[in-house]
Amino acid sequence: MNNTACHAYHAVDGATRCLSAPFYYSFKPSLIAGIRDNYFALAAPIVAYWSLSLFFHFLDISGWKWIEKYRIHESKEVTARNRATRTEVVLAVILQHIIQTALGFLWLSTEGKPVNHIEKMQQIAAVLRQFTSWAVDQESLEVVEPHILYYVYWWAIPAIQLISAMFVIDTWQYFLHRLMHINKSLYKHFHSVHHRLYVPYAFGSLYNHPFEGFLLDSLGAGLAEYLTGMSVRQATLLFVFSTLKTVDDHCGYSLPFDPLQLMSGNNADYHDIHHQVIGIKSNFSQPFFVHWDVLCGTRMTRRDIELRKEKQAQKTE
Repeated sequence: MNNTACHAYHAVDGATRCLSAPFYYSFKPSLIAGIRDNYFALAAPIVAYWSLSLFFHFLDISGWKWIEKYRIHESKEVTARNRATRTEVVLAVILQHIIQTALGFLWLSTEGKPVNHIEKMQQIAAVLRQFTSWAVDQESLEVVEPHILYYVYWWAIPAIQLISAMFVIDTWQYFLHRLMHINKSLYKHFHSVHHRLYVPYAFGSLYNHPFEGFLLDSLGAGLAEYLTGMSVRQATLLFVFSTLKTVDDHCGYSLPFDPLQLMSGNNADYHDIHHQVIGIKSNFSQPFFVHWDVLCGTRMTRRDIELRKEKQAQKTE
């Protein structure tokens, strides 16, 4: 526990006790001095987007031989097969970030109020007592309650909120993404813009039609934050994490040492299949997990592609 800062709450005996915050939390009114958390929540995903994108772009132009074996496509394919120039991509992404920031100002204008930890912990403690009071006597409860409340409030609930928000984003994006492929009009007028990049690369991950960017990305993230009751700081973590994951999924490299690619089967290689002709009706899941593809029968792996090609070859013989 971090003993340098704490909040008080009322224990079962009516006494006021001190509950420390973990290392990741700061009781400062803003994470960065002079910048409100609301504004930091808007700026952080954009900084994360271009920082990671520029890292992968550096790898693209580095000329390092050792990195070539991790490329999903040869570098010459980017210019040969893509139907959008890098300038068009950069301008489109900048436009989306401008729209995203403007919407964020409206969305977060009513947020950012200080979190009343004492009140929240009291509410949680009251609920916990209904389950713990019958299991231990009052004297023991006074000893264990602070520890139980600490881990529930600072670790269990935030973890559940984050995982739930990831599930909301995945659900929102899967079904809208799939709809944009099923509906010819939606694909033609909106989603086809993103698929001008047959060979994805990092800073093209948010190369979308502005309407799709709003509907699929901005609205989905805002909905996840709202439904899970996240604070502004929690939302900042969610937005940065989902941004980094989206960029990584379009980076063009299958990296065995990349933690974002190791966290689930939904990685750069998985999403690259979706950008190819053979997989354009598959692998709609993004950005975190593949459960919706598995459950809905739209998952395609490299092995599936090999088997399909083998069957086609047998038919032509």
